[in-house]
Amino acid sequence: MTDIRQGYNHMSTASPKSGRALISLRQSVTICFLAIIVVSISNSWESKVVHRNGSGSLVYVSDAAGNKIADFSWAGYRCGGVSLPTVPIVKTLSPVSGDNTPSIQAALDELAGRTPDANGFRGALLLSAGAYVITGTLYIRESGIVLRGVGEGSDPASNTILVGRGDTPHQRTIVVAGGGSQTKWKDKVSGSQKDIVSDTLFVGDRIVEVADASQFAVGDNVIIYHPCTDAWLSSIKYGETSDTIQWGVDEQPIVYNRRITAINGTRIMIDAPIMNTLVRSMSQSYIYKYGRAGIKTNIGIENLRIDIEAAGNTTDTNGDENHAWNAIELTQIEDSWVRHCTMLHFGHSGIQTATATRVTVDSCSALDPIGIITGERRYNFNVYTASQLILFRNCSARYGRHDYVSNGTSWTSGCVFLDCTSEFTYASSEGHRRWSQGLLYDNIVFKNPKTTGYVLGLYCRGNMGTAHGWASAYSVAWNCNAGSSPIIIQNPPTAQNYAIGCTGDVTGATPPAPFLRSEGYIEGVNTLGLEPRSLYLAQLQDRLSPLRVRNTGLRRVEREDIYLADNYPNPFNPSTRVQFSLSSGGPVSLGIFDLLGRQVALLVNESLEPGTYAQAWDATGMPSGIYFIRLEHANRQLTKKMIVAK
Repeated sequence: MTDIRQGYNHMSTASPKSGRALISLRQSVTICFLAIIVVSISNSWESKVVHRNGSGSLVYVSDAAGNKIADFSWAGYRCGGVSLPTVPIVKTLSPVSGDNTPSIQAALDELAGRTPDANGFRGALLLSAGAYVITGTLYIRESGIVLRGVGEGSDPASNTILVGRGDTPHQRTIVVAGGGSQTKWKDKVSGSQKDIVSDTLFVGDRIVEVADASQFAVGDNVIIYHPCTDAWLSSIKYGETSDTIQWGVDEQPIVYNRRITAINGTRIMIDAPIMNTLVRSMSQSYIYKYGRAGIKTNIGIENLRIDIEAAGNTTDTNGDENHAWNAIELTQIEDSWVRHCTMLHFGHSGIQTATATRVTVDSCSALDPIGIITGERRYNFNVYTASQLILFRNCSARYGRHDYVSNGTSWTSGCVFLDCTSEFTYASSEGHRRWSQGLLYDNIVFKNPKTTGYVLGLYCRGNMGTAHGWASAYSVAWNCNAGSSPIIIQNPPTAQNYAIGCTGDVTGATPPAPFLRSEGYIEGVNTLGLEPRSLYLAQLQDRLSPLRVRNTGLRRVEREDIYLADNYPNPFNPSTRVQFSLSSGGPVSLGIFDLLGRQVALLVNESLEPGTYAQAWDATGMPSGIYFIRLEHANRQLTKKMIVAK
């Protein structure tokens, strides 16, 4: 039986002689062209607050207070719209008996001593197939290093598995990438601080005005800092914690890590928009050059599995907690990525970011945590303090509590969860505490929740936790599918949260919301056909171009019944991984064909629910050469070329 990423549904593998119709090479090429034709949906509709104008560009409509939906397209590696690089292998390791921590760490440190190439890369360390026992922590401490395996599956004969063993030190992390310190970008270049004199900066703005811009230059890394004053706290009702504990002065500054892209007199343009309206009369914001001490860049973790050994199973209410606690931490890091990785049996997080900017987490699974089912645990994908412009796409979570969560407070903003799946969750994906801003939940599908309550929340958490209060602002749930479960959307003072085109019980009312607050902006509940299907991808196309977006490997912006990604790796030997998505359920066929149009493998042949799936193909025994993978669903066919190189 073969695992499929989303929900681990099982599919049988048929023989090449399955009796299905064969296609010729000419037909394959025709299908490739036909696959880019947009399907017309008669019942499509657009939001009143984000829609296209006559020329096809997106229009954002502000409310009476100036609130609007921000442009989220800057999230991800190098501000989005850029393909993740493939870094050459410079060293290969195989597993050894006993603890592999020393040998892998020595190899990573060896790469750290290499001179970066013109693109800033030192090279990739390839861990060949096998099980690598890890009793300590692996540190990727220098820029330009990639830690790469050969596969993320469960069979060590053909995949790379890091086995997290033991609990010394207690509740450690298996892999830490970056400088490692949660500095929150406080490293200031001496004498560079200047007041921002703009009376009001609205959410989505990218131009700030200062009294004197002479110290700044295009390309400078700058920090915009909005102090947490009593006047600002008063305007948001001190966080509305519903408790005697209220947010205090200086506790929740609003901070943005940005780069200067242009200067015109005293006007400075930054690379990505701010995610909160800043009013000068409430707080004197300022800008300074960031010193960047300890920041690391161009780090990648790819194509491997981290399986943490723990007693019991994931559904134990009082599960074992004497084991490694996090699989991957990305801390003090920028312009980096994790892709095609599976993390299992962590207690706290599968992937956690902190003091992190412009990171992409692509096609990863954080599954089956083990530990007590309670607070401060089971944050499968976790943007922690000072995480900005982080993109999670095509990811899956299982048996988490807060599967896709901002746990990062007012330092965290502009993070996107795109085309992800949550299954068997015990609690809600959400902005979790203290004014996280600009979160986008874009086409998230919630399946079979364990919780009987809400599964997605952009709302006030009142006195929950450490006076979490207003946990998110200026955040959006776009085209999410919660089945029959509730989604909570509430309206923070001075700000707004949005739910557009979502399926489920979408409301701000109490119950199901835990605290009585005003309802946020809710539109198109249980109404299919929202256009664009994905807000993030539409914004990316609007900012760049359709061709550039398509070349990144991201799915097309237009509404599609099916989507077929390029296989990875490609070329490959002997196995590769194919990802596809369905916007509707029904029969699906995924087959492999040779140059003569003969079917050589049938990977999928059954009815599936809407969602994103992944399937592996092992080409052992097949000759080198060009093959085609064909996806059939809903009277459509998509074809991609793949190369077996032996």
